[in-house]
Amino acid sequence: MARKIKPENPFICAGYEGPDYFCDREKEAKYIAESLQNGVNITLVSPRRMGKTGLIRHVFYQLSQEKKDAFFLYMDIFSTKNVTDFCAQFSSAVVNGIVNKSKPLYEKALHLLAALRPVVSTDPLTGAPTFSVTVQPESVSTTLKSAFEYLSRTGKDIYIAIDEFQQITEYPETGIEAELRTYIQFAHNVHFIFSGSKHHLMTEMFGSPKRPFYHSTDILTLMPIEEDVYYAFADSFFQAKGGSVGREVFSTLYHQFDGITWYVQNLLNRLYRTEKHVSDISQVNRKTEDFVNSQTAQYEMLSQFLSANQFSLLKAIAKDNVAAQPTSASFIKRHGLSGASSVKAAMTTLVDKELVYQSSQGYIIYDRLMNLWLKRMAG
Repeated sequence: MARKIKPENPFICAGYEGPDYFCDREKEAKYIAESLQNGVNITLVSPRRMGKTGLIRHVFYQLSQEKKDAFFLYMDIFSTKNVTDFCAQFSSAVVNGIVNKSKPLYEKALHLLAALRPVVSTDPLTGAPTFSVTVQPESVSTTLKSAFEYLSRTGKDIYIAIDEFQQITEYPETGIEAELRTYIQFAHNVHFIFSGSKHHLMTEMFGSPKRPFYHSTDILTLMPIEEDVYYAFADSFFQAKGGSVGREVFSTLYHQFDGITWYVQNLLNRLYRTEKHVSDISQVNRKTEDFVNSQTAQYEMLSQFLSANQFSLLKAIAKDNVAAQPTSASFIKRHGLSGASSVKAAMTTLVDKELVYQSSQGYIIYDRLMNLWLKRMAG
């Protein structure tokens, strides 16, 4: 939830600091909140860094102001590799987010705690007790069942966001989608947001008649914040310190990163530190160069794990911004690539590593800063 201390810099790049520092998303937030309150779960889809997590925390903050006795849990399962990992993280979230915060609900959790046997430790930053749960593979089903039974017995509204939900399709075990769907449909007091960044996987999971979650949620695709709205938001903070942001300068900044929230916020954050009036594009260019340079070591290290063909293809995509037909003769010749089969194989690897994704216009490099770094290398 939001902290009470006013941040030094209003352009927040990580976490959530309250509605005053959150740009727009009014329609999306209202839609999600109303759906959840009316018993409809939500699937939230967008590429990474578009602001899904911030929106979820914003919705949870708004709901928490209305529902003082509700509980809000957020978990990112991107790092989980199997059903056992998922079960352990889900159970830990329940214990830390509900059991550890409510003495009346602790008594109802005795059976659950006996099944989970959580290990208590101390948060090194806050000093508060935290619990971790270790789950044995053979007890996954009984543990999940116990956790959901406990959630139902609380008698409280519980809102749970599971980020990078498409990760469960990568698990070696089968049947987890059907098992989760069974538990979820009977937990009427538990409201879910399933968030994901791989559009094709999320669409398949929730839009295919062959899948357990078919038509079980409303699906919301998150788009960039409208430019005019974002400009008004940005300029208001510079105005508050006696400065301003030029409209055309902001437009250049916005479009350089396709309006993707994380990049726009970071550039505005860097400009706010040192600039009062942002009236010339050279100011943005200097901060953008600093931003790219701060990531260069990471990109150089990453490039060492790519083959020559893969790295050449990355540079070619960066040079064109979008590769509409990467296996075409003209694209291959223009960029001096090996051949159609080599490009196809390299593209498969780059997509699998999530360095590139396929949009309606063509293939695009996921990390817009990396795109700029590669452009510089390509000349």
